[in-house]
Amino acid sequence: MVNAAKPTSRPLSPHLQVYRLPLAAVLSITHRITGMGLSLGLLLLTWWLTSAAYGPDTYDMALGYIASPLGMLVLLGFSVALFFHLCNGIRHLFWDAGRNFEISQTKRGNIYVIIGTIVLTAAAWLLALA
Repeated sequence: MVNAAKPTSRPLSPHLQVYRLPLAAVLSITHRITGMGLSLGLLLLTWWLTSAAYGPDTYDMALGYIASPLGMLVLLGFSVALFFHLCNGIRHLFWDAGRNFEISQTKRGNIYVIIGTIVLTAAAWLLALA
């Protein structure tokens, strides 16, 4: 006769809907995603630069796409990704030096990365539009 499986009293692991990632984990995942996004954004930069080499008509066409509302949204996303990756990369340099590993320091660093991203992005766009 086959023995039925005995019910266990072990706790079940939480589902992703229940488990809440710490902010440091979210920033780590976002750091990787922005790194890939920056690589894709370099294709846009390369297209813009090479269009200048092909003459004024091609450059005007590329500039028309980039200056469109969708192009400006892409540039905003690219600049947010750039400044986030920069700020989080600086934090990783501190971690590589063996600093700021305490939980309170990590939480403070999370906030610094987010604030730095917002401030640098806003400053860049305000200077560019002025």
